[in-house]
Amino acid sequence: MSLQSFALFQKLVRRGELTVIDHKGERHIFGTGEPRAAIRLNTPSAFGVMARNPELKLGETYMDGLWDVAEGTLHDVLTLLRINLEAAIAGGGRWRPLRALLSSLNGIAASRRNASHHYDLDEPLFRACLDKTMHYSCAYFRDRGMTLEEAQHAKSEHIAAKLHLRPGHRVLDIGCGWGSLAMHLAEHHDVRVTGLTLSAEQLRVARETAAGRGLDNQVEFLLQDYREHPETYDRIVSVGMFEHVGKQNVQRFFDSVRGALTDKGVALLHTIGSKNPPEPVNPWIRRYIFPGGYIPSLSDIAPAVERAGLVTTDIEVLRRHYAFTLKEWNRRFQGARNRFVESKGERFCRMWEFYLVICQTAFEVGDLVVLQWQLARHNEAVPITRDYLYDDALSEPVSMQPRRVAGHH
Repeated sequence: MSLQSFALFQKLVRRGELTVIDHKGERHIFGTGEPRAAIRLNTPSAFGVMARNPELKLGETYMDGLWDVAEGTLHDVLTLLRINLEAAIAGGGRWRPLRALLSSLNGIAASRRNASHHYDLDEPLFRACLDKTMHYSCAYFRDRGMTLEEAQHAKSEHIAAKLHLRPGHRVLDIGCGWGSLAMHLAEHHDVRVTGLTLSAEQLRVARETAAGRGLDNQVEFLLQDYREHPETYDRIVSVGMFEHVGKQNVQRFFDSVRGALTDKGVALLHTIGSKNPPEPVNPWIRRYIFPGGYIPSLSDIAPAVERAGLVTTDIEVLRRHYAFTLKEWNRRFQGARNRFVESKGERFCRMWEFYLVICQTAFEVGDLVVLQWQLARHNEAVPITRDYLYDDALSEPVSMQPRRVAGHH
């Protein structure tokens, strides 16, 4: 390490203790206390490469094997770096809104390319990480003892309650993924669901799964952008898709939601959100995981909702739930890691685990939360208190079995 780098780390690392073992084996200790972790630099140039652009190069150098975790875990290392260095290295200033806009110019063609980049990765990878029904979004841990399967079921029921579903309702699921939520709503609440995705692989899996579960007459999955879908629905839900809309399309999204809702309709938006003012997605995430991604702030959403003529009927902030979800996804991935080293290579596996852990720390000590934004065309569309959301959930244990509804088995 150079004297300049040494001095900078001595100044910035104030919480916890980070040890850097250079390529000669010399140990450099910064800070004191908990948490503690150590990294080993495997080449003379590793630290210099990272220092030139930490937001991008920290992940790239890990992928390339230029450094390893020597003591503690990757989670410990990234937590230490985030709580001590993030504010110092993050971009900002007056150009932040422009950078955010330029990094997420997602027209329809670009949206399809971006979706394919991530969601068309092979099915076995996601099956290794996710719950059995393939929910690729934040679970809802009503208590910490829940399994991932139970927490994803609880999330689906929480969303169903906020949609205020009634048998026979027509539901639009924008960004339906592998169809997990759509099939849950159809199976447990006797509704008909149309799911939209831009991933051919997700479409294939969703249709095959629906056929296997005998839900063909209740769910329909389409390879279509929400901006091209002309029909109207009693209910609209979008989970984990809004992050891909792009800053310039926020208004278009809410205008589309209003246009697709019936007069007494209700919509529920479930999205990652930032506690801070709008800013671009981390460049490493944007390059390797979610090209075109954009994390909205409350200040992005509220004006667009108002201009669309929608009524905000409820906003809920889920703070640590995604951290719990990501931790479990990574635990499951690590159990299958050797298999993916053989099929995809070590560099891919280092990328994937870095993605899961850096996102976990963002929800633990960074600025990310999950927002659930309930919307309607009229103020009277849902009850005036939240009691309807919790009465049944708090009085009954989590049941994974579908309700038996007339005509559907």
